[in-house]
Amino acid sequence: MGEDGPVTAAAQERPAPRLIATDLDGTLLRDDKSVSERTVAALAAAEAAGIEVFFVTGRPARWMDVVSEHVHGHGLAICANGAAVVDLHGGRRFVEVRALARPAALQVVEALRTVAPHSSFAVETTTGINYEPAYPPFYMDPGATVATAEKLLREQTDEDSAPVLKLLAHHPELSPDDFLELARSAAGEFATITRSSPTALLEISGPGVSKASTLAHCCAERGISPEEVVAFGDMPNDVEMLTWAGTSYAMGNAHPAVLAAASGRTVANNEDGVAVVIEQILAARTA
Repeated sequence: MGEDGPVTAAAQERPAPRLIATDLDGTLLRDDKSVSERTVAALAAAEAAGIEVFFVTGRPARWMDVVSEHVHGHGLAICANGAAVVDLHGGRRFVEVRALARPAALQVVEALRTVAPHSSFAVETTTGINYEPAYPPFYMDPGATVATAEKLLREQTDEDSAPVLKLLAHHPELSPDDFLELARSAAGEFATITRSSPTALLEISGPGVSKASTLAHCCAERGISPEEVVAFGDMPNDVEMLTWAGTSYAMGNAHPAVLAAASGRTVANNEDGVAVVIEQILAARTA
């Protein structure tokens, strides 16, 4: 145990890391949504040492300004829980999109209206977000269309409209984990359902779309194996990624499912847990 608190890792005898994959909210970012100077320095040092850094987040591309200035070299991020790969340079250009088909999204809406009355929905596309009148005011967009999810999803077809990155579902009474379990049971055959919010807000992507599956694809393109990846996360939408990576760390503030999935544990986001591990990785290289 050092001055930063306990950092543990079960993974041993791994190849030298070639890529660091980190979640943002609750992981790389502090609770005030800032990136500390220590973390900025650690990211820059990793890339200077030849280790790629991928931001892998549930955030849409339009919310990536918080880290854009800290990206060096490639400038790629996996957004919307794997639904998009985005170039953070040059206006957040979409490099790849793994859309949720509108018919499948409608099936999820129908299923959740049946098993979880009072659910409200928002539709995140490559051009912005639209939502129902009852959807809570998390981040209201003055340019959004406000209508029922059925209308939002049927207004246009997949062929002539902006791709749907994810469907969001909120429930005012259920606990977050209960809502997730209920939704997966009722609609898991139509989509990938996860959550990263402390509220009962679900994030719904196309079948097979997750942070892990898109990260695996990006790594395969670069000839990087899972054993050469170090991943960090704190919420259920990180579980698949942490399981896939050869070495993974749950933050000290992580959800119990994340603590169970990761091979190691670092200190909390407000204590710069990602930076602590990166510094250890780089120190080991020069030891």
